[in-house]
Amino acid sequence: MKKHALAALFCALLAYAPFSYSEALEEVTLEKIKSVEVGEPESPPLKKWTIAVYMNGKSNIEPFALADLNRFETAGSDDNVNIVAEIGRSKGLDNDTQADGDWSGVRRYYVRKDGDKERIASDLVAELGNPDMGDWKEAASFLKWAKEVYPAQRYMFIIWDHGWGWIDPQKPGENLLDGGDKSISHDFVSGNYIKTTELSKIFRQAGRVDLYASMACFMQMAEVAYEIRDYADVIAGSEEVIQLPSFNFEDFFTLMLGNPDSDAEKAGVFLVDTFREMYARPEYQEMLVATKYGTQLSAIRGAGLNKFGELIKKISETLKKYPDTAALARAKTEVLRFEVGDESTDPDKLISFYADICHFLELVEKHSDKSLPGYPELKSLTGEFRTFLDGELVIKNVYSNKDRTGKDYSNTHGISMHVPGKPGNLIGYYPTYGSLAFEKATRWSETVKYLETVE
Repeated sequence: MKKHALAALFCALLAYAPFSYSEALEEVTLEKIKSVEVGEPESPPLKKWTIAVYMNGKSNIEPFALADLNRFETAGSDDNVNIVAEIGRSKGLDNDTQADGDWSGVRRYYVRKDGDKERIASDLVAELGNPDMGDWKEAASFLKWAKEVYPAQRYMFIIWDHGWGWIDPQKPGENLLDGGDKSISHDFVSGNYIKTTELSKIFRQAGRVDLYASMACFMQMAEVAYEIRDYADVIAGSEEVIQLPSFNFEDFFTLMLGNPDSDAEKAGVFLVDTFREMYARPEYQEMLVATKYGTQLSAIRGAGLNKFGELIKKISETLKKYPDTAALARAKTEVLRFEVGDESTDPDKLISFYADICHFLELVEKHSDKSLPGYPELKSLTGEFRTFLDGELVIKNVYSNKDRTGKDYSNTHGISMHVPGKPGNLIGYYPTYGSLAFEKATRWSETVKYLETVE
């Protein structure tokens, strides 16, 4: 009975179906179909920031790379901020560690909040095998990927590894390949690392960023920053060696999560202020005293570097013919230099050729014979230069302590340059200064050669 009832109902429905459906179909034409406006599917709103950290731990600082990634997890990503990392590690190098399962190769992570500091708990989103993290193309690939997969209103890019300022060391690791002339992101497995002149290639391929930071030694140099002046609104880094524990990632990321509408300059201030706070803690003050180091970090405006170059060009024209060699010699001796060597290779820290450029110029002015020709011009240029640094170029500069020779880091002004010291060989490097955009704009090497003759 039930089967017959269902069949009857089905037939009754069919009887009405032809009329209702044929009437609807007759009204539908190809033109009407084409004219129907279909709305675009709504995309989720862009997050405020994506922070991408390129962590080359394929060297003797592998344990610190893993530790820092775990430090990222104290904050983690949220609804407004993406934190992503590409991290590499290897086996058999100095300081090799078995932490986090002793894996090797290169991975990409989406950083999640987690309280376990012994294990990386973030989302593993890519296993890349073992690419060369000393190749600028790998860094560009990561940044481009981060932008495509985690789009945001603003971007921050951090390169985390060894750094050597503008110079291109001949032997940063045991397996250095022939012909390398590079200064950051040292891959000790391949022997390769990224040239100063290749930094701009990263951004030409992957696009500009709002904030770039070098978590690497010596990278806040005019010669380095000038290469990427068009590719970052704000450039952050240190004139000096950066001690490990590196940046204050915990508090910096927490501030970014709590203030996601911050622009690049505010984010840069967060980075340098949290750095200062961390190194002011008693345990880190004790470390600095024990290791005889000072520390410094600054954030500068990329857009200001063209004017910086113009001023240095004028200053160079004055210095390379400056008659007061006694003043130049005293400035070379007294200027705050950075630790390219060590106590055994540069006991008085006078051979080092990285120095705070503003401090140097102020010392030249201070010790000059004011009756000699050239002094009024030098004084005027030095005053203009200092005013420009403080008012236009440098957003924030922080520092702490003295170096092993007693020179105070209050003499840092936020950007260093190549200022020759006494003759000596602290590290072998390729003669690539002439290929730098900064040198092409300023001809600073002519002043360097003149200063090398002054004793």
